[in-house]
Order: sequence, then structure tokens, then C-alpha cells
Amino acid sequence: MADTAQNLNDRFQRFVNGIGERYEPYVRQHLSKVYMVLASTTAAAAGGALLQMQNMFDLGMLAAIASLVLVLGLHFYKDDGKNYYTRLGMLYAFGFCSGQTLGPLLGYIVSINPAIILTALTGTFVTFGSLSLAALLAEQGKYLYLGGMLVSVINCMALLSLFNMIFKSYFVQITQLYVGVFVMAAFIVYDTQNIVEKCRMGNRDVVQHALDLFFDVLSMFRRLLIILTQKLKSFMV
Repeated sequence: MADTAQNLNDRFQRFVNGIGERYEPYVRQHLSKVYMVLASTTAAAAGGALLQMQNMFDLGMLAAIASLVLVLGLHFYKDDGKNYYTRLGMLYAFGFCSGQTLGPLLGYIVSINPAIILTALTGTFVTFGSLSLAALLAEQGKYLYLGGMLVSVINCMALLSLFNMIFKSYFVQITQLYVGVFVMAAFIVYDTQNIVEKCRMGNRDVVQHALDLFFDVLSMFRRLLIILTQKLKSFMV
């Protein structure tokens, strides 16, 4: 037992030393800030969803509108070194509104089987953690080529969604869900390496980088929720 614990400790130390040797101190500091802001934004989303589910505070359609306005605001209101806390507040507000829009779906799933939410959360957390580590330990810039491909896939999926509003194909809907999970997984890898490269080039926009990762996490979580719910419903039938 002691040998196993020592072996795990040695592996962990090698991993930490590997990260330390691979990345400059300012890059490690930037990544730490990004992940802390990502965690707090996720907490804001959880708070928004919980308040909506408990009918304590429900913005309704205003949440979706506010989310769009806040994303556009963060896009056009660029970081100038003096507006960090303003943009951070906008990001937290976006997280809260995103949670509000997710609340109805979570409430519906709770009425079927609450365990689905825990399963989706666990799957999202494990996937995000594993792929982030894989991206950080991989060769620098190895997966940056994925950017153009992923944007093309997202555009194709958007067009299919528009067509499917007319044809209402169940096959297209299911295919988009499963493909979307893999696309979001690839985006986690791409965005992680992209953040590192941007940081090295002088872009230290913590808020924008945390927003990029939050999009990936939220999109994957939403898709996993829907997939797991549909599988359970088909099993029950």
C-alpha cells in the first residue's frame, strides 16, 4: 500500500515538474487565472440554474437576450488593461444567464431521473480535465490546425439545424448531438493550446480566454444531458 502511494506521488511530482519545465512562469500564472475565472463562471451558471429551478428568480426569455447582449459586449468591449473587473462582471452575468436558460432543461430532467445530471456533470468534468492535460502535455501548437476544421464543422451543423427546422429529421438531430460532443471535445484541446500561444504573443485577456473554455464546457454539458435523457427515455419505452 505504501509502495503504491509512493509511486503515485512520484508520478504526480514528475507531472508537476514536466508542466513547470514546459511552460514559462507567466504562462502558468495566466493559465491559473483563466481556470479560476472559469470555475467561478461555472459556479455563477450553477447558481442561475438553481434559482430558476426553485422558482426563486426566473428571467425567462430575458436570460437568453441578456446572454446574447453580454457575449456581444465582451466581443466588442476589448481588454484595455483598465476594464478587467467590468468585463469580469459581464462574464459572471453571462454565466448566470446561461444557467437561467439551462434551468428548464434541468428541471425536466429532474422529473425523469436526477442521476442524469450527475452523470453528465461527471462526464463533462472528466473529459475537460483529461483533454486539457493532454493539450498541455502535447507538443506546443500541435493541435492548432484544428481551428479551421472545427469552425467549418460548426458552420455545417448550423446549416443542418436550419434545414432540420423544416424537415424535422430525428436522424439529423441525433447525429448533431453526438458529433457536437466530439467537436466540443476537440475545441477544448484547441482552445487550451490557443490560449497558451496567445499568452506567449502578449494576449493576456483572462476574461476572453475563460469565456472560450466556458463555451466548450457548457456546450458539452448540454449535449450530454440531452443524449443521456433520450437514451433513458428510449430504454423506458
